[in-house]
Amino acid sequence: MIYEVRTYTLRTGAVPEFTERYEKRLPSRLKHSQLGAFWQTEFGPLNQVVHVYPYDDLGHRTRVRAALASDPERNALPSGQDLLVAQEAEIVIPAPFMRPLGSRDFGSGNVYEMRTYAYAPGDLPKVLDAWGKVIESRERLSPLAACWTSELGGLNKFTHIWPYKDLAERTRVRGESRRPGSNWPPQSGVRPIRQENKLLIAASFSPVR
Repeated sequence: MIYEVRTYTLRTGAVPEFTERYEKRLPSRLKHSQLGAFWQTEFGPLNQVVHVYPYDDLGHRTRVRAALASDPERNALPSGQDLLVAQEAEIVIPAPFMRPLGSRDFGSGNVYEMRTYAYAPGDLPKVLDAWGKVIESRERLSPLAACWTSELGGLNKFTHIWPYKDLAERTRVRGESRRPGSNWPPQSGVRPIRQENKLLIAASFSPVR
């Protein structure tokens, strides 16, 4: 299992129009493969949408992309290309402890925090090992929606995504997770060289809401 994470930066104010066009094209997209999630940024880099697709492997992705390019029904509908400023695509590998994206129901109306850390080459195995030892206790406070490492695109990146009912719950959970005696954050012996986060809101049609 791999995931493709596509991040599009749109013209200012264009997110609603892009999302509407995407939703109209979605049924023809789902004929070929599933959508994992569709979010838009609320805090962090603005005017972005993040959409995630699960694939069996790179060969599966190649076949799906070829089928999409030749699908007359889908191509007859307006795309969002005229609204784009920049596009990024990454292939990521789920962490060993990650449950498949969309396999759990978090309810609706959540905010999702996407945190991405860049590490020095060779450090990611240590990070995954440390997380695997303590993630069960951390999830007693709030669930982990996704966690993966980059395989193609920007390398040596570690991303984790957490759903919260609102910002107040995020503040409460993060405070509780760091109380004295806690095993969080995981102690891997290495530190990220760069960190960033985004707060995301799911579209109404996103499987993960």
